[in-house]
Amino acid sequence: MTSSPHLHRRTLIRRSAAAGLTALPAMAALSACASGGGGSGGGGKQQNAPGEVTERNPFGLTADSGVEVLIFNGGFEDQYARDVGAVFEEHYGSVEHNATEEISARVQARMVSGNPPDMINNSGADMMPLPALLKEGQVADLRPLFDAPSWDDPAVKVRDTLLPGTVESGQYGGQEVYVLNYAFTVYGTWYSRKLLHDTLEEEYPQTWDQMLAVCEKAKKQGIAGWTYAGHHARYLSFTMMPMMAKVGGPEVFDAIDRLEPGAWKQDAVVAVFEAYEEIAAKGYLLPGTPGINHTESQTEWAKNKALFLPCGTWLENESKADIAPDAEIAVGAATGLDSSDALPFGTLYATAGEPFIVPADAAAPRAGMEFLRIMLGRDAARNFTEKVSSLTSVAGAADGLALPPGLTSAQEAVAAAGENIVAPRFREWYPVFFSDVMGVAMGEMMAGDLTAAEALDRIQAGADAVAADDSVEKYL
Repeated sequence: MTSSPHLHRRTLIRRSAAAGLTALPAMAALSACASGGGGSGGGGKQQNAPGEVTERNPFGLTADSGVEVLIFNGGFEDQYARDVGAVFEEHYGSVEHNATEEISARVQARMVSGNPPDMINNSGADMMPLPALLKEGQVADLRPLFDAPSWDDPAVKVRDTLLPGTVESGQYGGQEVYVLNYAFTVYGTWYSRKLLHDTLEEEYPQTWDQMLAVCEKAKKQGIAGWTYAGHHARYLSFTMMPMMAKVGGPEVFDAIDRLEPGAWKQDAVVAVFEAYEEIAAKGYLLPGTPGINHTESQTEWAKNKALFLPCGTWLENESKADIAPDAEIAVGAATGLDSSDALPFGTLYATAGEPFIVPADAAAPRAGMEFLRIMLGRDAARNFTEKVSSLTSVAGAADGLALPPGLTSAQEAVAAAGENIVAPRFREWYPVFFSDVMGVAMGEMMAGDLTAAEALDRIQAGADAVAADDSVEKYL
């Protein structure tokens, strides 16, 4: 966070990244990083002695400086990182590239024993909880990276090439920046324009009455209104959370992020839970949804068995084999309740995401940061967008690209939202609560096992438990 932890997210979005952080003196920090001693790790790698620090080589790497990276092989796959590795090898030593869907299982023991990879894409369902890593001092401060000369123009710092809010999204209550969130992810309600507009002859619903009417019409034609990742019911929050902000304003998440008593009993939060409870109660949910995983829900949705699906912009790439070429998929902003909502239609949940870290005990942290510096270059960012249908946190990198329908709709949604973009932080700060308490309660409500009131009682109790637990680091 910035020095003022209670800034509204709209203020945070408007700020330039450069103004959002009081950083270490750039070259002093870089020199300290570049002059680190040897050591072993990463399966026995020996850290190379630093070379000359220049504006083109701010981390002082040499021709034989190697790096080990671990990439989450999920919705974005890993070819983009292999392409970055090829650039790294043009300038420095070899890249040991590993990819997996199970990050924690693959690397947690190495983190504890002090020989982790030099850079980790810590993402996916099996990601390592970052607060626990921070508490143990296992993650390096990335300010030397953000204060380094950018890959494309040494006269411009890396931080000044990024979308506003990117640097701040990697902060956890202090000036240190522990995470590079590389993808700029838009979360929302996905649908097929062909199915909605052509088959059902309907427009995207802006109010909840319109949502219920569209779902009823779809049901009469044998199409479910909704499906979601039943095994990972936290995906429901990708549409429920921006609706909370639309109904009650961005201050709804100020209270939730701060773990305030009663934050989950705010009127706007209750109204949203009751609205989604109605979706399930009226039979608008695809049968069997609570028992399927995220890829299965996406496949069923792509087959037009359900009209709406909560997800992020990784969907288009992850489900490309199942999505019909003429489906014209799109992501919709939060449907509201009615004209009394605090924010206008178009309010959007969008934020820098897809976290990358450099372990504090890495054998070659300078090489890990250089790998990330290459990733933040314009060519690498454009390559990522072209390969995986996702925007990056590099400002303007997608300009001029021919984007697929879903990503085009995401860009349009960001532009339409303007200042009304929300980015709740409790998801990253308290990930166990987000997944195992909030997400599970949402899923049980949609499955009919809990009422909206009972789900919120459970979530509020979980938030209160986090607030009272002195072993859990608090960030506001």
